[in-house]
Amino acid sequence: MTSIDQLGRWRDFVRRQTAPAPVPLVPEISLYQATALTPLWHATSAQLERYDASPFWAFPWAGGQALARHVLDRPELVRGRRVLDFATGSGLVGIAALQAGAASVDSTDLAPFCEVVVPMNASLNGLALAPRMVDLLGLPLDGIDVVLAGDVFYEKPLAERSLAWFRSLATRGVTVLTGDPGRLYSPREGVVDLACFEVPVSLEIEERSPMRAWVLQVLG
Repeated sequence: MTSIDQLGRWRDFVRRQTAPAPVPLVPEISLYQATALTPLWHATSAQLERYDASPFWAFPWAGGQALARHVLDRPELVRGRRVLDFATGSGLVGIAALQAGAASVDSTDLAPFCEVVVPMNASLNGLALAPRMVDLLGLPLDGIDVVLAGDVFYEKPLAERSLAWFRSLATRGVTVLTGDPGRLYSPREGVVDLACFEVPVSLEIEERSPMRAWVLQVLG
């Protein structure tokens, strides 16, 4: 369990290395964001030791932006429903679900730094959201109606495990929506395209901007 002192140091780090700014495709939501990756990466390595070697939380990624945009445009997808924001990262998608009227949002991640970043970002938007630092992948998720997952198909083991889990959940009646810019391990079958967006992204983390990203519903 992370100590109170450590959490305080992480919050101070976020405030020093990032600044609140609207998300490009979802300007209704603001997040603590970095303007340059390299200085942040160096600061992370020097100041955070083993806790966070990859500061992915400081940038709104294309898949998450697309999924958050779609949820806000189609609030009936989550309104009054119990939502899991899987691999929440910055908390962007979970925040969008709360703004769209979800009955509850349960966000999870395994990266320790998300423990402070997600509540800080939620607070920027007048909301409360605290992630659970647990691995739910593969579990049946009793009590969840909708699973939202942005940018999870970037490496083969995670993509394969996640997709198999998503399909099993969909078979049981859970609505599973993912946001993805068509990465190498993105699913090509057993999904339905719901929306497509041209997403402004930082050239610090992607090769081009805007970047096309899709919202997919995973079928059982």
